[in-house]
Amino acid sequence: MDKFTRKTSFEQWLSPISNNLLEEQVKNYHLNYYTKKLHMTSFLKLLLYAQLHETESLRALSDCVFSEELQNATQLDSISFSQLGRRLNLVPTEFFQTIFLDLVKQIHRKTDFQARRKTTTPLKIIDSSTLPLNLNNHKWAKFRKTKSGVKLHLRLVFMEKGHSYPDQSVLTNANEHDRGQLEILVDDKECMYVFDRGYLDYERFDRMTDEGYFFVSRLRKNAVVR
Repeated sequence: MDKFTRKTSFEQWLSPISNNLLEEQVKNYHLNYYTKKLHMTSFLKLLLYAQLHETESLRALSDCVFSEELQNATQLDSISFSQLGRRLNLVPTEFFQTIFLDLVKQIHRKTDFQARRKTTTPLKIIDSSTLPLNLNNHKWAKFRKTKSGVKLHLRLVFMEKGHSYPDQSVLTNANEHDRGQLEILVDDKECMYVFDRGYLDYERFDRMTDEGYFFVSRLRKNAVVR
């Protein structure tokens, strides 16, 4: 794969993000005020690059900027990891959430989700991942004696031919129990939900059954079924 093909692929990954929506969100949150170098468009490209290439840290990402490919895409010739860190601290999670939900809407439109769901039951899988954080810098997220962390609850929609995409996410402190998120993630009576025992809540299961939700979950060995 030559440089031209890689660059084209990178641009294709970025193209679904609406420029109008991006500019609107940047303006709403004043994200480019007093910014001389690392504007939000370039920063978003760096984050996307890091995700696609599984870059492990901001320091590693700052080293990647020395590549000609990334310099052409971001219009940056260099950037320090401390600048990346400061910029990341200034961006609210609502900014990323708005872009994420807009991408989900685009997927629904292009896959004709509302029409397909009338002929088949969509399958949605719910699971959580704990993301460790440095305790010294994130004391608000403490959940063990020596660790901090947050928990990402993700809902995946499974489609035909093995395709899937996330359509909802919830971020909590790592010490919060999974089952408290069912109220948010289970909201569609025309879907089949699948989740593990971390979300087990018998009282909530009774309410979900009475309200007409369909779901599959593993039970504890001592579960009593009537």
